[in-house]
Amino acid sequence: MVYMQVKSTEKPCTIVVKLKRWERIKCKPNSLPILHKMHVKLGDTVKVISGHDKGKIGEITKIFKHNSSVIVKEINLKTKHMKSREEGEPGQIIKIEAPIHSSNVMLYSKEQNVASRVGHKTLENGKRVRYLIKTGEIIDSAEDWKKVIKEREKATEAVAAS
Repeated sequence: MVYMQVKSTEKPCTIVVKLKRWERIKCKPNSLPILHKMHVKLGDTVKVISGHDKGKIGEITKIFKHNSSVIVKEINLKTKHMKSREEGEPGQIIKIEAPIHSSNVMLYSKEQNVASRVGHKTLENGKRVRYLIKTGEIIDSAEDWKKVIKEREKATEAVAAS
């Protein structure tokens, strides 16, 4: 069995979601899962281009490579009814962020306020980067990645402290 963890947006409570029978992970002959390449990475700002939340903009918080889905902060919220775990504790209804297929999101430029497809190019120093085709804006830079890593460390420290 394969389990996915989905975090609540209201309270720090991890929920384990079991994959459905038809969502089984495709495997290679050596029993390792097939991981799909995606046009988005952790920390990217994206715009939802189809579905119930079409037009909304958010940041990617988690990526599932085996089925090409992503979790976007504060988007695709689903209602989860939680049973009480202890005798005195009441049950609760919480909102969780459900995964969206990566083909339903498009990279978004905050400066130009436009969604665009992603392209790849090699810079003069030999570094391969992603850029937005409409604006030419480079997405991958060392400063952005350092910011994303620092924010992730702060979030894990805050969860561990509480």
